[in-house]
Amino acid sequence: MKILVTGGAGFIGSAVVRLAVLRGHEVVNLDALTYAACLDNVAPVSDSPLYSFEHADIRDGAALERIFDAHKPDKVMHLAAESHVDRSIDAPGAFIETNVNGTFEMLNAARAYWVKAGKPADFRFHHISTDEVYGTLGATGQFTEDTPYAPNSPYSASKAASDHLVRAWGETYGLPFVLTNCSNNYGPYHFPEKLIPVVILKALAGDPIPVYGKGENVRDWLYVEDHADALLTVLEKGENARTYNIGGENEATNIDIVGKICAILDEKRPKGTAYSEQIAFVTDRPGHDLRYAIDPTRIRTELGWRPSVTLDEGLEKTVQWYLENEEWWKALQDRAGVGERLGAKA
Repeated sequence: MKILVTGGAGFIGSAVVRLAVLRGHEVVNLDALTYAACLDNVAPVSDSPLYSFEHADIRDGAALERIFDAHKPDKVMHLAAESHVDRSIDAPGAFIETNVNGTFEMLNAARAYWVKAGKPADFRFHHISTDEVYGTLGATGQFTEDTPYAPNSPYSASKAASDHLVRAWGETYGLPFVLTNCSNNYGPYHFPEKLIPVVILKALAGDPIPVYGKGENVRDWLYVEDHADALLTVLEKGENARTYNIGGENEATNIDIVGKICAILDEKRPKGTAYSEQIAFVTDRPGHDLRYAIDPTRIRTELGWRPSVTLDEGLEKTVQWYLENEEWWKALQDRAGVGERLGAKA
């Protein structure tokens, strides 16, 4: 396949790019290189003849038209998005611009290219979204593909809007699409503002490890390389106009995640005291969803996919990667907002 990947210099997008090239697919990486992007994320494949890069913004319709015409992709994997809930609380406008308007421009460009190419049957627009569009769960239950949308943050609302746009372009214009909604990702190359890299780096620095509220919020954790595998599986095998929820089958509270990371660091990078002594509970962020959990029955039964990495395995691999790649994360620590408390203004 020849795949146009938007946001391919970001965390999940770069995992997709690396795996797709490794599997022999030709990949065009389209990225605006905003604060959370890093071309070092795709360094392992950047010299491959199967890889090419386009520095462009998904809100720029003229640039998108040029890129589609120049590269003529078979498939589109749309991952480019603003994705940090805390940032969306402080500055929601950027999330509307990128996630809603940017997806609108991508759909217009993809549709125009698809029509111009004679509506090839194998063309597909794969929109990658989040389980946060479904809102929050109580102590029991799981999100399914039929769960009503009920987003609670500016971020999740912007992603819900983009999901609806994709479905509308499929229903109204016949654009072939698939849609996936994933649980929380973690793993190598995770930008150092999300929970797991924050815990690792604060612990190593000897700083307080911030935990919102009492750390009771529950997430289903998905190792990013498992997610990339799932996305390529859906791209190739998924049914047109169908949604697939992708979960890690690894539910855990935030405080449990923090405790596990501290224990791994105690073993791998021991110091005079336990890292858990650095844990500091801080005021919760506004509208913090209590629990997310995904029912992965559809992707498992229809496409034969399920995650291969357990939470304990994935956390150990992730901590080890950060210990071995200080040069990567230290270069990002001066970027705007990194290491600061965000999302408190509401």
